[in-house]
Amino acid sequence: MAYYTPVNGDAQPVFALDVQNGPVSPSASTAGTPVQPAGPKLDFFRAVANTTVVSQQGVQEYVANVINAIQQTSTIAMYQVDGTVLSFAVYPTGAFANAAAFLSAANITYTGYQLDSATNVGFKLAAS
Repeated sequence: MAYYTPVNGDAQPVFALDVQNGPVSPSASTAGTPVQPAGPKLDFFRAVANTTVVSQQGVQEYVANVINAIQQTSTIAMYQVDGTVLSFAVYPTGAFANAAAFLSAANITYTGYQLDSATNVGFKLAAS
């Protein structure tokens, strides 16, 4: 079988969209450099409600209204509702300066439901 020796290029990623600084230098390690060419970089926020919101996922109910409030500033790529915890992945990155800004945008009061806190530590997947 024939083998062609490439004269340029390397095994480093061509796309490094999550760091927004172009391709990684051939001499640099890719450790700690997320490479995600399949879509936009996401910001992750977790909000905790004052009571369970599982029954409030219908049209014009609490979860839908929170989603509408968040999407005034960003686009929700995915979300998870697990009891009192609502997790969101949003883009573009930087749409919310921090978790407090996210909570301010998302926290709507609706028939006794409200968001008590928010963090930007990651996406909480529901337990099976």
